[in-house]
Amino acid sequence: MQSDPLNDAMCVIKNASVNGKSDCVIEPSSKLIGRVLKVMQDAGYISQFEYVEDGKAGKFHVMLDGAINDCGVIKPRYSVKVTDVEKVEARFLPAQDFGLLIMTTTAGVITQERAKELGIGGKLLAYVY
Repeated sequence: MQSDPLNDAMCVIKNASVNGKSDCVIEPSSKLIGRVLKVMQDAGYISQFEYVEDGKAGKFHVMLDGAINDCGVIKPRYSVKVTDVEKVEARFLPAQDFGLLIMTTTAGVITQERAKELGIGGKLLAYVY
């Protein structure tokens, strides 16, 4: 039994990237994993992904660009105010304006930069750089 499918997905992506693979398969799938992959695709960390129905929970086939140095989930999922985003960036990202934090907010799953633009806070899900 898996306790955190998002953590497993990020580990699969990180291991495939470190080993020089061009693609990986994430299973089981979920809406949250799909939304996180969409944010990573929009930021240019993965080239594309597709959902594959397998009769069970489904899976994602992800094509990597080789742009990922590190990625992972943030546990526990801290609540962050819009005024505290800078402090959290300093804690989880290696340098200013390098990498991104993925957050879940009332506006959906977005990056920390988009959350600053909208002026909303949320809960931290993952980081990637």
